[in-house]
Amino acid sequence: MNKGTIKGEITLTQATSTNEIVVLENAGITLPQGYKAGGMHCGVKRKRLDLAYIVSEVPADVAGVYTTNLFQAAPLLVTQESIAKENKTQAIIVNSGNANACTGEQGIQDAYQMQKEFASQLNIQEHLVSVTSTGVIGELMPMDKITTGISQILQPEFEAEENFLQAILTTDTCAKHIAVQFTIDGKTVSIGGAAKGSGMIHPNMATMLGFVTTDANIAHEDLLSALREVTNQTFNMITVDGDTSTNDMVLVMANGLAENDQLTKEHPDWDVFVNGLKVVSETLAKKIARDGEGATKLVEVQVNGALTAEDARAVGKSIISSNLVKTAIYGTDANWGRIVTAIGYSGVPVEPNLVKVSLGSIPVFENGLPCPFDEVEAKSYLEQETVQIFVELNQGNSSATAWGCDLTYDYVKINASYRT
Repeated sequence: MNKGTIKGEITLTQATSTNEIVVLENAGITLPQGYKAGGMHCGVKRKRLDLAYIVSEVPADVAGVYTTNLFQAAPLLVTQESIAKENKTQAIIVNSGNANACTGEQGIQDAYQMQKEFASQLNIQEHLVSVTSTGVIGELMPMDKITTGISQILQPEFEAEENFLQAILTTDTCAKHIAVQFTIDGKTVSIGGAAKGSGMIHPNMATMLGFVTTDANIAHEDLLSALREVTNQTFNMITVDGDTSTNDMVLVMANGLAENDQLTKEHPDWDVFVNGLKVVSETLAKKIARDGEGATKLVEVQVNGALTAEDARAVGKSIISSNLVKTAIYGTDANWGRIVTAIGYSGVPVEPNLVKVSLGSIPVFENGLPCPFDEVEAKSYLEQETVQIFVELNQGNSSATAWGCDLTYDYVKINASYRT
């Protein structure tokens, strides 16, 4: 099976219903009412699409989470400043191929110019445009190409969600999207998502961009609360290579066109909305992890029996971030010692004699000692496209799941010549 097929299999094969949420594998950010998207080639890249947009018919309440890297790129600074004015966004303009990071005052002015040019095309206030960039760090934006592209991008031939999905990619090997629908107050509410990310991926927002649209009626503060809760369980639980980038963000737009009663934490269907947002975010997070640069496997670590959710997340992140664990999985080596070691340096006060570790259904460590297991069976399991590691701490009732990928020779090849 080729690599592209492996990565594509993360999508669901049919719509399914879970807790009143219908998952639509072939839909995305334009499924909710009142949104359109598109993309084009403007010349930042040599051939591939590199400029994209999302537009809502009306200003939308917006919430965002951003990279923890102290070197935040110019678009993030401009977007955060703009959103702070009234917590609304009506449009997002995105370019790939150039990160506009570490570009000084000129980079800030270029981000403002992108915002101004797109706002002019839409005839809306400038602060209602969010700006996003991804690509090579430290190079000034080719603003002549960008502004020419913005002046043309709203033409009908460029409007297509698939164009958007392709235009935001860098080293990704596939587009990433998903949507869900559910009913609130008798109204059909939709949430759609799209993302890019393949390398420089690490918990606490990495080189990834996430775009989520919904037609739900929900105020900014509650939307932000839901996003932060869900992000800690999804986007902040993935890693590819341990690097946290300069440009990364997740933005959620809620334009209210579903006309449900305004959602708050007191609304009886609040959990339905949050779970829908979690399904979208988790699906995108897993697609990013599976599409890790050079990766051949999705690795899922499930930690149970922790004293707190924070402890469970810390243990999961520690295992999924270990290069020794990742290379062992690539080599189909059931080296449980590397997993146990990662648990031990996670910073969580575990009791070694209580810990149990399994590769899929195969126990490999329990009660402080290795378990007898069939090496051939374990190797065969590690050859699968999705590998699950189960950790039971036996100290409490909290759990968490983390996702990552194996670390391969191709990762080195890709990143050894990223700029060239």
